[in-house]
Amino acid sequence: MMNRSHPSGRPVPRSRSGIIGRHFERTGTEPATAQSAVGLRIILVVAALALFALAAAALGLWAGSASPEASPGQTELTGMAIACGVLCLIAVLNLVFLLRRRARERPPRHGRS
Repeated sequence: MMNRSHPSGRPVPRSRSGIIGRHFERTGTEPATAQSAVGLRIILVVAALALFALAAAALGLWAGSASPEASPGQTELTGMAIACGVLCLIAVLNLVFLLRRRARERPPRHGRS
């Protein structure tokens, strides 16, 4: 399988990775081999995605069964369910970007199908 992020098929080095694939040269005092914790970020995004999806579903069900005179009202519960749904969508987009970044930075595996 060929890596599509670079014409030569080589992985993009972490020092040059980003959304576009280019960054300015290092100017800080961080080690030259410093790496971001993409794996940990993926775990946190999956946890947030599950939390927001469950919250959106629970708030939606609660809003559907709430009486008009209940506190919090049906409108407030629906608004909170929509807000959790938007946060869920943001978490999905973040997860897609993280998985693409990790796939671009890893060397291709030869001999495996």
